[in-house]
Amino acid sequence: MNFRRASQIANLVLFLLLLAKAIYSSNVPAAIDIYLRLDPGLIALTAIGGRMLDIAFIPALLVLAITPFAGRVFCGYLCPMGTTLDYSDKLFGRSFEKQFEDKRFRSIKYLSLFFLFGASIVGVSWVFFAAPLSLITRFYGLFLHPLLVFIADESLGHIRPMAEWLDVYSIALMQIPTPRFATQMFIIAFFGALFTLARVSPRFWCRNICPSGGLMALLSKKPFVRRYVSEDCTECGRCVAACPMGAISEESPLVTHHRECITCHTCAKICPERAVSFGWAKTDYDAGATELAYSRRQFVITGLIGTGTAITCLTGLSSPYGKPGPGQVTAPGLIRPPGALPEMDFLVRCVRCGECMAACPTNTLQPIWLKAGILGMFSPVLTPRRRYCSPECHKCGDVCPTGAIRILSANERIWAKTGTAMIFRRKCLAWEYQKSCMVCDEVCPFKAVAFTKEPGNPVPVPRVREEKCAGCGYCEHFCPAQNQSAIVVTPMGALRIFEGSFVAEGKRQGLKLAITPELKEGALLGEDDLTKGYAPGFENSK
Repeated sequence: MNFRRASQIANLVLFLLLLAKAIYSSNVPAAIDIYLRLDPGLIALTAIGGRMLDIAFIPALLVLAITPFAGRVFCGYLCPMGTTLDYSDKLFGRSFEKQFEDKRFRSIKYLSLFFLFGASIVGVSWVFFAAPLSLITRFYGLFLHPLLVFIADESLGHIRPMAEWLDVYSIALMQIPTPRFATQMFIIAFFGALFTLARVSPRFWCRNICPSGGLMALLSKKPFVRRYVSEDCTECGRCVAACPMGAISEESPLVTHHRECITCHTCAKICPERAVSFGWAKTDYDAGATELAYSRRQFVITGLIGTGTAITCLTGLSSPYGKPGPGQVTAPGLIRPPGALPEMDFLVRCVRCGECMAACPTNTLQPIWLKAGILGMFSPVLTPRRRYCSPECHKCGDVCPTGAIRILSANERIWAKTGTAMIFRRKCLAWEYQKSCMVCDEVCPFKAVAFTKEPGNPVPVPRVREEKCAGCGYCEHFCPAQNQSAIVVTPMGALRIFEGSFVAEGKRQGLKLAITPELKEGALLGEDDLTKGYAPGFENSK
């Protein structure tokens, strides 16, 4: 195995191990999102859109710093997306006697880069549509991981009869809960198209579309370490057909498109004359091979189109631009993760990598389609009916690579209010049907639900104490009312601050948030704590 292949496998394995660590471990290391922070396009456009610099962005700056010296080594040796496409090309691709060559296709990556740059200038981030590390994290975390877990759980169903016969009850009683995520069809359609494009050319995405690749290509017109062809070359053309990036000119194998080269050394290994080498600033044949298919004017126009498109979205009816207040139309039920920045800052920083959703232990964090408009596509929201958000957990903030979700201490996390519960009396078993039910009170870790007597009603009815409610969603998730819960968490009263203390801001607003003492130290209720059959307080109802 050569060094490049070993580096690719090692980095893909490390990427997957870190993702698995984020999903399955309660202790998340600081470098858990290092690969996302290595993506230069993702980080650069996020920094421009968010008007900020962060120490977490240093890895991407290092990648950009070495690009003029060593070329696109990130693409060839480190990028999990590139490695995935290399192996998918072996499965779905075909042998090429002649490389697909069209400068207009190659320039799409520059056009996408300028389009995204134009949008980021006015504070809109659309990197999630094209940033390679955001896309590949979504693929493995939100699609492949649930798929493998589902297969594992189904396999247990075939093993259980044998396990019971052998009295191996640890296996017979084992269950593997399968996480579920929205937007699955987008992921499978997108990557299905990418894998199919291997029939057109190897690494079609990396060659022609990837904006991060485009950014690095602009910095590697003539890197110090680059391909060099000696006079021993017989121009047999083997290197042209073998190059995965089409970086060698079809007219003459002596000529190299350095912007496209990922220094994979494939051409050097396949050359029968050993005429190809990679060295430090040797004279080579370039001869205008790196000219772009589009003019500077067209790139500027593309950037302006990106700016105009972003402004159009910002002036849309559901846009979060501006201060919240009268006249601001927002999506109902849009409950962001605890510690999420104010909406506009959150959307520009959130790269929709899906890491927070994959890491969420209760699977309540879900990506959305157009619920918050185009600006909010694929961003995470809480879905309490699916599962609650434990006030003792803040993995979403720990794994967020750009600070869209703040990292919080245990005490600050409790005060990071995500919304407020409200009761639909016409659906409530106690209010409407006069049946004894106290589920919302039983499961609430903040004891934010109080039961009182109402004239004419023989059973106590629930009321929400807004100052004690943190919007965790326990009540909505466990509510026995069918179809839609009788108690629902809304974004009303959510605490979303860019900086400062959630505790201080919460107290200033009159909140009284505290976990009930008997439910502290990891003893918050879960499904297994509830009475089988009837819900708590509902056993004797008729």
